[in-house]
Amino acid sequence: MKKNILVVLFVLFCCVAVFSAASAQKAVGDYKIALILPGSINDQSWNATNYAGLVASNEQLGTNIEYVENIQAADYESTFRQYAERGYDLVLAAGTQFDEAANAVAAEYPDTTFCVVNGTVSTGDNVAPIFPREYEGSYIAALIAGQVSEKGQFATIGGFPNQAMENLLSVYEKVSVDIAKERGIEDAAAVRAYANSWDDIALGKQMTEQMIDNGADVMFIYANQVGLGGIQAAAEKGAKFIGFSSDQTLIDPETVVASVDFDFKAFYTWAVDKFLKGELAGNMVHEAGIAEGLFVPIYTENVSEEIQTFVAEKLAEYEDGKVDLTELF
Repeated sequence: MKKNILVVLFVLFCCVAVFSAASAQKAVGDYKIALILPGSINDQSWNATNYAGLVASNEQLGTNIEYVENIQAADYESTFRQYAERGYDLVLAAGTQFDEAANAVAAEYPDTTFCVVNGTVSTGDNVAPIFPREYEGSYIAALIAGQVSEKGQFATIGGFPNQAMENLLSVYEKVSVDIAKERGIEDAAAVRAYANSWDDIALGKQMTEQMIDNGADVMFIYANQVGLGGIQAAAEKGAKFIGFSSDQTLIDPETVVASVDFDFKAFYTWAVDKFLKGELAGNMVHEAGIAEGLFVPIYTENVSEEIQTFVAEKLAEYEDGKVDLTELF
């Protein structure tokens, strides 16, 4: 009799333990997740691309990621703190510019994971940046630019001169110039400038006008809304523009002859899924690029089938390990 009672008690104990463990596990939709954006979700560039990733995660994974937009540098730390104080499990922030703030506040909130999209710095167990190898994306842009340029004069504008930006612009400039020279344009060259802004459309237009007046025939801008002004200037002055981070051919297909779209839908679902599985570890940078299908070239009718084939062949060589882009940094 005593043995039977013990067996029953043991079974009941096991049932309670299993029930308690199951109850402790959160449903996907119960995780508190937020995305901090430095600009508008309607910028047709970086912020729009990240927002698309948020939407994809919510639709495909069942998360309820919130977002806040147009957060300025002076408010980075306080915005991180606001979400952490409210018990958020994961706080994402779109852009390398958030690295310093995320690492500065993370130690105070060990129960919150801080994930900077495009981040390159991780100094804590709960700091887990994700990084698209953007220099691989700019490599695709350069393959196109080097072929569509008529004069071999390339101009680039970056938002701010951080290391990731410098790397991707260096790859773009060197590859596009080399291709133009291989085509017989011996005086091919590239010039670079920084807007020190992500949202000054008028400045982007002014800088682009000056670069085109100085001889540039192909523009490449990675500075969020600044690039919209660049597209306007290129259209008015008859220069070509290579879009980046989103499908900017939709803005003006006659001017933006091609674009390298970042598939941030796949990037975000990959990263958020890693977090939900407990695999988004801190003290490291999680990277993705061409091999993961992150960068998608989009062409208009202004880019020939021959050029598209050339790009595809070069990308195959890269995936086969025949090209080391890090040597161009």
